[in-house]
Amino acid sequence: MLEKPKPYGMLTDFVTGNEVPNIGAEENRQRVERFLVETKGYSKDDIEVDADLEFTIGEEEVLSNVDLVVRVQGKRFMVLRCVPGSLVSRQRETLAAARLLDAYQIPFSVVTDGKDAELLDTITGKVLDQDMGAIPSKEEAIQRMKEIKLQPFPQERLEREKIIFRSYDEMNINVQRKLNRKGRSA
Repeated sequence: MLEKPKPYGMLTDFVTGNEVPNIGAEENRQRVERFLVETKGYSKDDIEVDADLEFTIGEEEVLSNVDLVVRVQGKRFMVLRCVPGSLVSRQRETLAAARLLDAYQIPFSVVTDGKDAELLDTITGKVLDQDMGAIPSKEEAIQRMKEIKLQPFPQERLEREKIIFRSYDEMNINVQRKLNRKGRSA
């Protein structure tokens, strides 16, 4: 028997203005987008929504995306993963995304539920601070980027990092890209 998709409402994405399904942690992401603009001083143009993350493992193509990526002075500075529930359980996935998304490791990773947050150093994987106030403002980001040397992820650990990301990503449910895939295959 063919399973019918559950009904869902739609929201207007704060940054892009596009209609998005209100599934998973979408309300959390909207709260974070507003926080970044209204409290932390970023412009909407500084924020990438659903940044494409594509790579191969052997012959397998992995197509995914990252909830939010913040740029300062043209460089990706911070990856944000908006989650429902436990922040700790999504740290590793978020770090892997920040290590794989660009030619360099995006310096900071944030896991947030829209009310609380953990700021992580992408290079070391260590939690630097906790709570929404820990997310750097645009001014702080500009200053930090002057002091940071952008580093590529070590080539010898790259395949393992891809597998880690894919393993976590496959467990994600109620995400827009999976909804879109189901719609195409129906």
